[in-house]
Amino acid sequence: MSQINTTMGPVEWSLLIVLSLLWGGSFFFVGVAIKVLPPFTIVLLRVGLAALTLHLVLRFKQVRFPKERQILAAFLGMGLLNNVIPFTLIVWGQSHIASGLASILNATTPIFTLLVAHTFTQDEKLSPGRLLGISLGFFGVVVIIGMDSLGGLGTDTLAQLAVLGAALSYAFAGVFGRRFHKLGVPPMITATGQVTASTLVLLPVVLLVDQPWNLPLPGGEAWAAIVALAIFSTALAYILYFRILATAGATNLLLVTFLIPVTAILLGAVFLGEQLTPKDYCGMVLIGLGLIAIDGRVVKRLDFSFSRKTL
Repeated sequence: MSQINTTMGPVEWSLLIVLSLLWGGSFFFVGVAIKVLPPFTIVLLRVGLAALTLHLVLRFKQVRFPKERQILAAFLGMGLLNNVIPFTLIVWGQSHIASGLASILNATTPIFTLLVAHTFTQDEKLSPGRLLGISLGFFGVVVIIGMDSLGGLGTDTLAQLAVLGAALSYAFAGVFGRRFHKLGVPPMITATGQVTASTLVLLPVVLLVDQPWNLPLPGGEAWAAIVALAIFSTALAYILYFRILATAGATNLLLVTFLIPVTAILLGAVFLGEQLTPKDYCGMVLIGLGLIAIDGRVVKRLDFSFSRKTL
C-alpha cells in the first residue's frame, strides 16, 4: 500500500473545497425536507437514492460491482461507521440541543481523527504542527458559529455525548476507509458500496420507527431538495471523499469539517446577500491559519529560510 501524502497538493485541496461545498449545501437541503418528513426517512431517502444513482452509473459504465465477501463486509463496516451510526446519533442529539452547539461538537471530528489515526496508522502520526493547526481550526469554527452557542454546554449531557460519539464514529470511518485503496476498490465503487450497505441497514429502522406509508406525500420543493441531497451531497460527495482518503489520509480528509462553516457563510454572502460580521472574518482567519499549520509547507519554508540566515 502506498504511503499517505500528509502534505496535500493542489488537486487534494481543490477536491476538499468542492467537498465542503457539497456537504455545506446538505444543511440547506435537509432544512427544506425536514419541514415535511421525519429525520430517519430523510436519511434513508438520502442514501437510498444515492445508492440507486451510483449503481446506474456503474451499469452505464459497465463496471462490475464486487461480490467478494471481504469487500462486502468492508462496505457494511464503512456504512455503519460513516452513515448509520453518526447520522442516527446526530439526528437524536439535535432533537435535544441547539444546532449551533451540535455544529461545534461535530467540529471535534478532526481532533478525534488525529488521535485515532495516530493510534492505528503508521503514516498519519501526531505532530506539533498538526495539533496546533487542528486546535486553531476548531476555535475558528467556534468563533464563526458563536461563543454563545457554548452556553448549553453541560446540559442535556447524553445528547452532547451522542454528537461527540458521531464525531468519533466519523474519525474511525476515515481510518477504516483507507483499506479500500489497499483492496484495489476505486472511489466510485467504494461510495456505491457504502451507501448501499447503509440503505439496507436503515430500511428496517425506518419501517419500524417512521412508518412512511402513514406520512403525507411531500411536495415538489421537498422532493427537489431530497434529490439534490442524494445526488450532490451524498453520491458525488462520497466519490470525492474516497478519492481524497486514498491519497491524503483520514486526518487531511476530515479537515473538511472546518471548511464547511466557511463555505456556508461565503455562499450566504454571495447568493443571499448576507453581511459578514467581524467574528466571521476572525473565524475564517483562524481556520486559514490552522490549515496552513496542518499543511506544513509554509512553516518548513520559514524554518529553512531562518536556518540559512543563521549559517
